[in-house]
Amino acid sequence: MTRIRTLTLTVAALAASLVAVPAQAAETPPRTGFEESGGARWTSQPEEQRLLAAVDRASDRVSVARIGTTKQDRPVQLVRIGERPAQNKVLLICSQHGDEPSGRDACLSTIRDLAYAKDRQTRRFLERTTLLVVPTANPDGRAANTRGNSDGVDINRDHLALQTAEGRAMAAVIRDQRPDVIYDLHEYGATPPYYDKDLFDLWPRNLNTDDAVHDAAQTLSESYVRPAAADAGHSTGTYGIWTDPETGEPIKQVAGDGQERILRNMSGVKHSVGLLIESRVDPLTEAEQADEALNNRRRVNSQLAALDGLFDFTDARRGQVETATGLARLTGYTDTGPVYVGGADNDPAEPAEVIQDPPCGYRLTDDQYAQVKDELALHGVRSHGTYVPLRQSLRALVPLLLDERAPYHLTAAEPDTGC
Repeated sequence: MTRIRTLTLTVAALAASLVAVPAQAAETPPRTGFEESGGARWTSQPEEQRLLAAVDRASDRVSVARIGTTKQDRPVQLVRIGERPAQNKVLLICSQHGDEPSGRDACLSTIRDLAYAKDRQTRRFLERTTLLVVPTANPDGRAANTRGNSDGVDINRDHLALQTAEGRAMAAVIRDQRPDVIYDLHEYGATPPYYDKDLFDLWPRNLNTDDAVHDAAQTLSESYVRPAAADAGHSTGTYGIWTDPETGEPIKQVAGDGQERILRNMSGVKHSVGLLIESRVDPLTEAEQADEALNNRRRVNSQLAALDGLFDFTDARRGQVETATGLARLTGYTDTGPVYVGGADNDPAEPAEVIQDPPCGYRLTDDQYAQVKDELALHGVRSHGTYVPLRQSLRALVPLLLDERAPYHLTAAEPDTGC
């Protein structure tokens, strides 16, 4: 698909476009602070708010809503882009970690580009797909340039417990919108020569991910995102895996397990095609070492190239993805099969990590229910008062929340085995 390639700038074009541009007229598309500075600094929160307000006013295909408020009173916002309501939905979560800003700036310029695009191909895409974007998932962390939020909590470890305002806002969006694809933009620090690609990605490894959803996520990675990045001149690899620089063979896993607290894995548990994307922070060349702005532009451009692949995938595999996610959301009603409380797609679960014959449901005490009812509701888990049945769309999530065998359970409820 050439739509995003016509909107997204290459490194050279980006560098040229970010200098000596006259002041913007009222009717011209707004620019990010990153673009205005030639990549010398990241877009500030006030600049983000001005850009979002401008695209909201200028384009009927864009709406901006506040979906949460941080402890420091900053807005968590959701941008919806589409020509009309569409069944197919893609959700971008940008910069959950506040010190990983390149994905956020890629998201902001993409919002702008899609809002102002006039070509028929883009409009056709947006007639069939609704793009949802949380441009700054961790506003307090971005303001402080910290990984965690203002309480020091890593939001990307809060997608099960939902103890942060930011995590709760994202859970509500996923519950209400049921996106087909959840795409999570991050950055990483390289460890040469074993772990130093321009861009890494990873799909849901959690074993409770439906097979068809898992396979679609791998296809998104291997057949779309990585080739698009490679076409733009970026090297790619699998997040969390060190490789031998001579043979390219994996030699060590340092991250990327099946832990359900992480958005990439929770995406799969909730039947969305999930993908984590990680751009390299460290300079690649002596020129980038000498010029921070050059390095920053490469970071953002690699994210934009990967987004190119995401949109190609969305356009080409729309029907397949809708079928996979739709069927996955129905499988929980069959109430059969094991539930996994450990393991990953590259790490078979131990016997103790498999609930082979799950109970019919879980019984909570009144106190337990009062403790977790808000989180159940935010997840979209259905309950009958203090009784939570397994026979529901989010069947596998129920034991992860309520079974004492699950490593991150919210409370240890009483299993109901009297089916």
